[in-house]
Amino acid sequence: MEKRSVITIIIVLAIIIVAILVLTRSHPDVSEKISKCIGENSVLYVQTGCHVCEAQKEIFGDNYQYLDIVDCWVERDKCPDIRATPTWVIDGQQYLGKMTIDELKELTGC
Repeated sequence: MEKRSVITIIIVLAIIIVAILVLTRSHPDVSEKISKCIGENSVLYVQTGCHVCEAQKEIFGDNYQYLDIVDCWVERDKCPDIRATPTWVIDGQQYLGKMTIDELKELTGC
């Protein structure tokens, strides 16, 4: 194989890898300000071992710490009306399942 063909193949593969990484990125970076606002206006009920809860956590990255979180595995007494996790409670209304940042911003007014 010619040197030029090998270089072309390497460049094409690099472009494909970068494209895959960009397209599969599941969420934009969530700012600290938005995370704090969502945390002040909602409660997130999760449970240890919940895979969807982990996926929800990944959306916030390092700013997950600013959310108001109740782990129903650890604090069962705080979860009498929670039937599944993750559950967001916003203005007294329950929202089951993984939520997008845009959905949470709209529901919390952030």
